[in-house]
Parts: sequence; C-alpha cells; structure tokens
Amino acid sequence: MKEVILVGLNHHTAPVEIRERISFPEEELDRYLKALYDLPSVAEGLILSTCNRVEIYAATKVPDKGVEEIKAFLAHQHHLSVPEFENNLYVLQGEELVSHVFRVASSLDSMVVGEPQILGQIKEAYRTAHTAKGTGTLLNKLLHKAFSVAKRVRTETSIGNGAVSVSFVAVELAKRIFANLDEKEVLIIGAGEMCELTAQHLVRGGIKKVLVANRTEKRAVELAERFHGEAIPFSELPHALLRADIVISSTGSQDVIVSKKDVSAIIKKRKNSPLFFIDIAVPRDIDPQVNTIDNVYLYDIDDLQEVAEANIKDRQHEAQRAEEIVSTEAKQFCRWYQSLEVIPTIISLKEKMEKIREKELGKTLAALPQLSEKERRALEALSEAIVKKIIHAPISLLKKESRNSEGETYVDVVQKLFGLDEE
Repeated sequence: MKEVILVGLNHHTAPVEIRERISFPEEELDRYLKALYDLPSVAEGLILSTCNRVEIYAATKVPDKGVEEIKAFLAHQHHLSVPEFENNLYVLQGEELVSHVFRVASSLDSMVVGEPQILGQIKEAYRTAHTAKGTGTLLNKLLHKAFSVAKRVRTETSIGNGAVSVSFVAVELAKRIFANLDEKEVLIIGAGEMCELTAQHLVRGGIKKVLVANRTEKRAVELAERFHGEAIPFSELPHALLRADIVISSTGSQDVIVSKKDVSAIIKKRKNSPLFFIDIAVPRDIDPQVNTIDNVYLYDIDDLQEVAEANIKDRQHEAQRAEEIVSTEAKQFCRWYQSLEVIPTIISLKEKMEKIREKELGKTLAALPQLSEKERRALEALSEAIVKKIIHAPISLLKKESRNSEGETYVDVVQKLFGLDEE
C-alpha cells in the first residue's frame, strides 16, 4: 500500500543561503517534475517551491527508499552533495505529514501567520503536478482536503483579518527608515503577485510614485498603469535607482541583478541620499554586500522575520483556534487513509469465507442426493448464517480499529489468522 512522504526545508530549518540553492525556478518546474517522476520509488509527486520553503510530496510503496531517492534528487538537480543540506531537511509521514500540509495551506507555518499567498502557491504547485499527470488518489485527496481545511480556517477564525503578508512587512520596514512616505518614490523590480501586493500597501501608505521595471515590458506597463505609476525599461534600471528612495525586488532571476558595484556608483550620484532595498526574492536579487555601503539599507526575506514576529503575537488566539481545526481534520483524514487498507482486507475475508462455505456445502449436498429442494435451501441458509456470525466479530473489530493508530496492526493480525496474506 502506498504512503505519502514529505521531504523539505523551510525558513524554520534553513537560512536563505540554503533555501535559494535548493529552490526550483517556476518556469522550469515541468522539467524537474519529470525527473522526479523518473525516480523508481515515486508513484505520485509534487514540488512546492516558494521564498520560504521547498517541499517535495511523494506517494510511494517504499518510504525509506523514497526519502533517500528524493534527497539524491535534490542534490543532483542543484549540483550539491547531500551533506551540504541534509541537516536542514525534515522528513514527515503519517499524521505528522498531514497536519503539516494542512498547517502550511492554512498559513499557520508561514513567516507571517495568516498571510494568504501560500494557499495560492500550493494550488499552483498542485495544478502543475496534476497537469503533468503526476498526482493520483493519495495526493489528490490530500491536497483537496488541505484546500478545504484552509477555507474552513479562514471562515471560522479571524486569522486572515487585516491580512499581513511579507509585502506588508516590507512596507512597515520602509516606514521605519522614512518617517513619511508622501514624497518618496518606490521602484518595484519584478511584476509578480508579491510585487503587486507590495505596491498596493505602499500606495495605501501614501507613496508619491510607483516605478515598475520588469523584463517583460508589457507586464511592467500593466502594473504601472494600475497604480498610476511609470514603467521603466529593464535596461534603464541604473537610472531608475537614481530616482527611487525605496527598492522592492522580487524576480525569478537565478543571478544577482543589482551588485555592490552598481549601488556604490549610484549612491555617489545621489549625494548619499538614503536608499532602502528590500529583497524578497529567493534566490536573492540584491548583492548582500550592498549593506556595507553608507546610507544604504538592505533587508532580505529572513530579515522580515523580526517584524513578522510582532504581527504574529496579535494573532495567537485565532491561530490556536485554527490549530484545533487542523488537528481535528488531520485525524479525520488519517482515519480515511487507514480505512483504505481495512476495506480490501474485509472484502478478502468475505470472499475466502464464501469460497470455503460453497466448497463444503457442495460436498455435503453431493453426499446427500435424497434431500428435497426445501432441505437444500435450508442447509444453504444455515451455512450462510454460520459464516456471517463467524466473520462478524473480526469485521466489526477492523472497522472500529481503523479509526485509530492501531488499525494497521489489526489488519495484519486478521490477515495472518485467516491466511489472507498467503493468497
């Protein structure tokens, strides 16, 4: 019987330097999924790669082998050795895995509890894997249930009220550097969802003007128009840095796009006017060394944790209610999963008993040819009643115990007692 395993790392277990080396570029995810599905032990698979986490979900009949193959897969795809990141990994199975997936989807494991982006990211990861025909019964059921649990958490708690995303935290940091945003200009590098959310928060905060630079000019123009801002050709990025007071960067680039050398030259032309960078990309867009330049302030995704923690405190009560929902739902899901093995065992037991009944009844009837049709039917009914009474207790026990963690043990016992494992 297949089991779901999860191998991953996140902002709790790995610094950004490790996460960015393990991350999977969105535009190449199909290629990585194909390589994942080529692993001998992986029957179903999904890759979730965000700023804060990289997780691989897989259904397999050999969990231990599956874990080792996935570790080797991560190493091979990113040109690393397993020891370079193994200590940052977590490996989950069973109820612990189910609970984790539900918590992630419900934004209980996010850097900022209650942020809504992660659910969309999981849905997109699932959609990509499903389109690639890489999901089956187990992952389909697990992910759809996770979406349902996330919706229930949002509906029954206030954890999402005044949603605080990483982009909102970035704006809070900007306000710490600049007391007043009214006369400031912000340059958004990248035009994805995170950048759009950041722009929304900044406009609400009173920012004077929004500049947008993106490799796809059409997308930059669309986003700039939405905020009555200005699209900047990506080739004119240095000129835009001269104008901007705040730079928010979140592209999918695998390389640094703003170097220390670039910023050193720009800050002189700015006559040392402060320049504030927030790099919310993984891998990072901004060279970390720019933080050594006078009047330049740089925060990366991990630096946002400080502000995030303050926001988390305001949500602890609602988060506790959400945790209770997740716990209940995880237990129910695991009961469903355990029942998957109970049902075939019950069917096998009934079929074996019926074969024995028919065989023995046939022998008896053959030895008693003088019996009337009424007597033959009576013997048939008697044999059926005896079999039902014999298997009633083990079947009832299996159904009952399938609801708890001992269900698998009882399945094994019944299979051995009635010789079902030999067939």
